[in-house]
Amino acid sequence: MRIGIVCYPTFGGSGVVATELGKELALKGHKVHFITYSQPARLDIFNENLFYHEVYIPTYPLFQYPPYELALASKMVDIVQFEKLDVLHVHYAIPHASAAYMAKQILRTKDINIPVITTLHGTDITLVGKDASFEPVVTFSINQSDGVTAVSDSLRTETYEYFQIEKDIAVIPNFINLEKFRRQKKEHFRMAISPNDEKLLVHTSNFRSVKRVEDVIQIFAEVRRNMPSKLLLVGDGPERPKMEKLCRELQICNDVRFLGKLDAVEEVLSIADLFLMPSEKESFGLAALEAMACEVPVISSNAGGIPELNIDGVTGFTSPVGAVGEMVQNALTILDDANLPRFKASALERAKDFDIGKIVPKYEEFYQKIIDEQLALL
Repeated sequence: MRIGIVCYPTFGGSGVVATELGKELALKGHKVHFITYSQPARLDIFNENLFYHEVYIPTYPLFQYPPYELALASKMVDIVQFEKLDVLHVHYAIPHASAAYMAKQILRTKDINIPVITTLHGTDITLVGKDASFEPVVTFSINQSDGVTAVSDSLRTETYEYFQIEKDIAVIPNFINLEKFRRQKKEHFRMAISPNDEKLLVHTSNFRSVKRVEDVIQIFAEVRRNMPSKLLLVGDGPERPKMEKLCRELQICNDVRFLGKLDAVEEVLSIADLFLMPSEKESFGLAALEAMACEVPVISSNAGGIPELNIDGVTGFTSPVGAVGEMVQNALTILDDANLPRFKASALERAKDFDIGKIVPKYEEFYQKIIDEQLALL
């Protein structure tokens, strides 16, 4: 197949999933064309089946904001025509689904009928999409898509709850490349961070309020009172200055390290004992899956799609949002040397259910189904 993938090129979950999907499809022999405004962060390999098309956004004094959606639609039209694409797969509804609808209508005037598949990732539905400024366009563009997928049952349910959606939404979960995300031998790294064999807790996020990083630090502070431990914080964002201040107030700075944005997060996860994800909202919990693939059990909230991944009492524990005390007790249970090996093994076994080799064929089947349905209508 010749597949066009439209996504955000950032380290966010939707961009990561879209890029890893495209890379795997290319390795399987499909021609994959990425269409976005800059090189995707995870598009880090050369393959004869991978192509990148940059969306140029013109700036004129008349425009207060650059018209990205129009530039994107025009680029889609150009690439579909020139590369003779079989399907367009857009990740994250805003503005990709509406731009794809516009491109599809333009292409129809040229006697080209391109099927459009929209994948919903989370905040395009749970946060941004609900805003009255976007809701009518989000609803329309989802309903006009030829196929729609969501990354969890929870997100599918929430989409139907908040939007008047007439399309069937297929659930195809996020996935993990177990060759990349696996526990590596990094004993020297662990010795540098944890010279006295302190337990290592990790959190990765974009440091926004929805991730509840303050809860992460409060959980760690209580765990630290009960056993020697260290906390590694991966990522950056608007909440970081506030979190640094909180660490000073709690007098735990010597045991907390802010590592910033890292490409090789699997190296940090390889030395971790526990992953913390107390988020207020998570459509799936891709960061938790990455941790589990590296044999790291998870303490999480029960928000959104997390319970579909983190099995309570097996791969870790789930608790209500904000239940810091309960999360502390659960963390101490996992970190007990008598329990930790069992939880680590279970985390890896669960991660294997989301291996890229099992999930990508579901997308291939869905592509073919939508393409066949479109051909039947001609």
